[in-house]
Amino acid sequence: MRDTYIFAVESSCDETSAAIIKNGCEEIATVVLTQIDIHALYGGVVPEIASRKHIENITIVFEETLKKAGLTVDDIDAIAVTYGPGLIGSLLVGLEAAKTLAFAYNKPLVPVHHIAGHIYANNLEKSMQFPLIALVVSGGHTELIYMKEDYSFERIGGTLDDAVGEAYDKVARVMNLNYPGGPLVDEYAHKGKDTYDLPIPLNDNTYNFSFSGIKSAVINVVHNEKQKGKEINTYDLATSFQERVMGIIVKKTMRALKEYNTENLVVAGGVSANKRLRELLTEECIKNHINLSLPRLAYCTDNAAMIGAAGYYAYKLGRIADLDLNAKANTELK
Repeated sequence: MRDTYIFAVESSCDETSAAIIKNGCEEIATVVLTQIDIHALYGGVVPEIASRKHIENITIVFEETLKKAGLTVDDIDAIAVTYGPGLIGSLLVGLEAAKTLAFAYNKPLVPVHHIAGHIYANNLEKSMQFPLIALVVSGGHTELIYMKEDYSFERIGGTLDDAVGEAYDKVARVMNLNYPGGPLVDEYAHKGKDTYDLPIPLNDNTYNFSFSGIKSAVINVVHNEKQKGKEINTYDLATSFQERVMGIIVKKTMRALKEYNTENLVVAGGVSANKRLRELLTEECIKNHINLSLPRLAYCTDNAAMIGAAGYYAYKLGRIADLDLNAKANTELK
């Protein structure tokens, strides 16, 4: 059977990335140009700066990817691109570049939802087994998705307010930790003890999540301790916060696996790099005989390899877009 090569583009936030993926599972080449050092100066991603940097970098990233792979665009079967969700200015840069490439070389244009990309990053590790539950945890998303087969997405629950990564970053700011704060909170939590009385966020029978309450509780603890002239134990506060948040995520994920009668779990998104989440899920999956797939750290954050992996299956299903495809800051996974 003839191999299929997908040239993929990802620019939904502050990483400019391109990749070439063979048959949806083999990474031929990936280039990621991050802007994290620039945005760290502002304590978070500045959308206008992000889109300008994408414009500066996109052609360089394309050329470097093809050079790294030892291929030309003529060797490519289709162009896959993230069309949403994400920062609209950033998305537009990658999308227009991908459309230009598709038009100039007469290649099919394949639209890929950013979350589908994160899920299919797991396919670069090992072939995903169905049916499965996908836990998507990132700076912009916290969702549980049921997949009965390839490219079939049923959202069974998600955050009602803050995404888990967003909550981590906000708590990190309250604790005066540098940006990006999420990994630092995780690091601090492994050095502390669970000593602060924080609420368990949305501990109910749904598959939804809510992290605004625990974020406010952390703010109140810091404020009250300062009012009393007491010093906050940052390590202990990080531990208490992380144990509540990861505890409820793992609890609802394991219940979803049981109620949907599946033994396959894939984890996706930037927060899938969290050490405590990995520890808890590994423990629970071993105990309950669940087949757990965790992406390697390079595939946790935004990258075009995941878009190429998802794009392959979308292409095989005939999901081809016209050149009037537009970027969408918010769009449902279908």
